[in-house]
Parts: sequence; C-alpha cells; structure tokens
Amino acid sequence: MPVLFGTDGIRGIANEYPMNMELAMKVGSSTAHLFKSRHSRPKILIGKDTRISGYMIENAITAGICAMGVDVLLLGPLPTPGIAFLTTSMRADAGIVISASHNPYEYNGIKIFSKTGFKLPDEIEVEIEDLILSGRITQLPCPPAAEIGRAKRVDDAHGRYIVYLKSTFPKDLTLEGIKLVLDCAHGAAYKIAPAVFEELGAELVVIGNRPNGKNINDQCGSLHPEKMAALIREHGAQAGFAFDGDADRVIFADETGAVLDGDQLMAICALHLLKHDRLTERTLVATVMSNLGLELAMKRHGGHLLRTAVGDRYVVERMVQDRFNLGGEQSGHIIFLDHGTTGDGILTALQVLAVMLREGKPLSELKQVMERYPQKLVNVRIKTPMALDEVPGFRDLERSIEQRLGQEGRLLIRPSGTEPVIRVMVEARDQALIDETSAEMAEHLRKHMG
Repeated sequence: MPVLFGTDGIRGIANEYPMNMELAMKVGSSTAHLFKSRHSRPKILIGKDTRISGYMIENAITAGICAMGVDVLLLGPLPTPGIAFLTTSMRADAGIVISASHNPYEYNGIKIFSKTGFKLPDEIEVEIEDLILSGRITQLPCPPAAEIGRAKRVDDAHGRYIVYLKSTFPKDLTLEGIKLVLDCAHGAAYKIAPAVFEELGAELVVIGNRPNGKNINDQCGSLHPEKMAALIREHGAQAGFAFDGDADRVIFADETGAVLDGDQLMAICALHLLKHDRLTERTLVATVMSNLGLELAMKRHGGHLLRTAVGDRYVVERMVQDRFNLGGEQSGHIIFLDHGTTGDGILTALQVLAVMLREGKPLSELKQVMERYPQKLVNVRIKTPMALDEVPGFRDLERSIEQRLGQEGRLLIRPSGTEPVIRVMVEARDQALIDETSAEMAEHLRKHMG
C-alpha cells in the first residue's frame, strides 16, 4: 500500500513534510517520468483550489515536470472534476490537482489523474513513491537544455468546463423560475458554479464566493451548511447547495432548509434511474459508511446496494470494474459514470435538479424515499498510531458493542486516510444506545492512542 498517498492523494500542512517544496518537485518529476508518452510534446495539466499555498506548490511541481522534458498546462483555480475532465478533453498525459478538499487553508494536497480522467490506482502511486523515497528520481538523466519542458496558462479552462457541465443537464429542461442558494466555500467553485446555474436560467443567492487564500472552508461549504440552509428559508428558495473546497462533493438543503447528505441524494437519483430502467444492473455502489436506510430503500424498490471501502476512488474502481453507472459517498462525493470519471458537486446538483423537475416534486418530498437510521460519527484524534489489533482490549470491546447493537445496528471503526484520526461510526434505531456505545469506544481509543 502507498505510504505518502492516502485515500485522496498526498496531504499535510503546507510547507511541512510531506507537503514541502522538495517533495512537491519530486512528485512532479516522478509523475512526468512515469507518464511521459512517446509523442513529441508530452504534457501534464495542473489545477488547484484557492489556498494561498497553491501558488508555491504549483511552481514546485511545474519545475519538477519541466525538468523531465514535459510541458505543463496551468489551469489555475478549478474544481477537481474539471481538472479530470480537461485532462481527457485536452489529451494530456496526466492531470495534477493541488487541493486539500474540505480541510482548513493551512493544509494542502496533491492528487493525480491518469490520461483517462480516473484517479491513479494504488500500484501506480506506489511506483511514484518508490521513485521519490528510494532517491532514484534524483539519479535519472535530465534532458538537455533544448528539451526542457515549457509551462503556459490555459486561458479558457473555465469556459470549457462550464460548457461540459451544462451539456449534462437535459436540453428540454430549464432552471427558469427556480431560486437557488449556492455556498462555494470560498473555494474552486467560486466562479464556475454561479456561471453554470445562471446560464441555465436560475435565480441565485451566492455566498462563499470571495476567496482570499485563507478563508476556504472557514465556517462555510459542505461541512458548514447552516448558513446556506438559513438563506433558503430567508429568500424562499427551492433548494441550496454547499460545495467543499475543491467542489468534488456537495451537500443539499431542501426548500424548508433541511439538510440532505450524500446518501439521500443517491437514493433520490438511484430510485429515479431504477424507475426508468437506467440504473445499470439495478445496483448502486456506496461505501461501508452509507446509512442502513439507503440499503433498505434500494431493496424495497428491487435494487441493490454494493458497499466498498471508504474513499470515492474505491467506489469508482468498482463501478468501472462492473460497469455500474451510479455510486458515491455519504459525504456528498457522487459519481455519475455516464457523465464523468470522478465525484463532481456541480454535476451532482444538476442531476438532482433534473430529477426534481422530471418528477414535479420538491426535495422535501423526494427525500422521503429513504428513512435515515440514526447514525453517529466520532473522530478520535490520535498521537500514538498503532494497528487496532494492537490496542489493548479493543477486540473484546468491539464484540461487546456489536452484540448490544444486534441485527439492526452497525459499528464501523477505521483510520482516516487524510489526517491522524480514528473514525468511530455507530448506527442503530436507538439513539441512546448509539450515544452510549460510540462514547465508550471513543474513550477507549483515546486512552490508548490519544
């Protein structure tokens, strides 16, 4: 398994290992070395979100790529799915995203797409890591001065992506007469999202669209949808969307201001596709974190829920493997494989709006297709990393809690792939039992790992 790469690329505090400039340059050189194609001018795209550290990291990666004789096309601030789309559209050899998604501005990250627009599989990330950690990347011969790569800006990147997004919305539908609230998280969607919905006819109330390099995800966006929900009620909007920093996920609120998570959005879209016989193999792909209510809703309508490990990349891998066309995560990463290769918050919003218009029902009614089981997620910050099997008494406590939860409950414990945290999730019908067992497990982990 990769060491530097987590479930969503390399991530850390900017200017500290592993997100320092030395490693960023080596990531650029290693990626260029592995993806260098045989045509005369190989090229790699680089895009980013709005973090102040993005400029510094962008320059370091660019230097590493150019040093290997590969050209760089700089997209500037652009949603992660836009970078995936343009990597394939512009026939680049790879695409690199500089973003830490939903994390605070102090963090940044690097994730890489292949020329097909899909995130790299583990084995390719291991190759990049081996080049870097073994020191071999610094020993490879560099091209002569005449063959050094060049970097240039792509001036129409926004326009290309906007046109693509609008093409995914049914041509016989319009958003005229629809009022929407958008929270762009002061992130990568701050220009793109308002343009897309405005051009399709919607009336907008927009917040989180004034990035200053340090306010990304700060009390806004998909982790803080409260302000968006309040504005829906204040302005009488039909729906609202809150994106995260790189806009590959979205959280909705209905016309009453009630928040919907990714499970509810998947239920709405999956059952609509089922109704019209357009859900491949009648199967929705989600992760082990998705609510039990989603699984039961699919069963009631003759569909199936297939679960994967946590991480949208694993959802996508299974979708591609078995040619399923809809999948995602509770966090709001939803993949419509008929339209794109990765989670896309703006595209997801367009697809849900299309269902609303086709069904002629508000979100508050559409979400009734799924009953959400009470679920609690506790993040336990750790200082002493160790395998869960090495934690004294962990397995005995796990078995005890599972027995108390019974057949209509679940306990899920997993390390985060992006930060030093153990995530404890408990799901059951009885909220008191959820609170009791989640607190018991969290305290046990804090005692031995905190």
